[in-house]
Amino acid sequence: MSDNKRSRQVGIAAAIGAAGIVLLFAQIAVAEDPLVNTGYFGDVAIKGYDPVAYFTQNEAVQGSGKYSYHWLGATWHFSSSRNRDIFMRDPAKYAPQYGGYCADGVSLGTVTTNIDPKAWRIIEGKLYISYDPGAAEGFEKNPTKVVNSQKHWAEVQQTLVTEKLQKDWRQYTAN
Repeated sequence: MSDNKRSRQVGIAAAIGAAGIVLLFAQIAVAEDPLVNTGYFGDVAIKGYDPVAYFTQNEAVQGSGKYSYHWLGATWHFSSSRNRDIFMRDPAKYAPQYGGYCADGVSLGTVTTNIDPKAWRIIEGKLYISYDPGAAEGFEKNPTKVVNSQKHWAEVQQTLVTEKLQKDWRQYTAN
């Protein structure tokens, strides 16, 4: 076998191995660190709105850093210590679906980071947040959107993980 052919085969094997490692880390990241939408800056979920209030007060209520809880790599704000304590007992029950990314965007297989915490719906006991009131209304009125968002969530997560790995890699290599 010629050196060029061997060199090409080694290069292909290395590329396949590297791709496998990236995929493995992406799967681990999704499994161990679910992605929570904290916007473009900071680590606060739902732009600081109280996730429990959607269920108990049937409205979007701004939370306070005074009543906060760190969960899934994000800081969650609450309007009272009572709501914080309720969330702490069962956070998955109150947290928005799809990590707080726009549910309408997820139903289309896309990532929409910019959300409006006042554009929300509770459907079958689950909180969905959208980027604007029209999208939230459309999400509620079209049951296939819920089904589509559930179908697309895995690929949207993969996109988010890939973007996060690329960002982390750029930061790592810049140092």
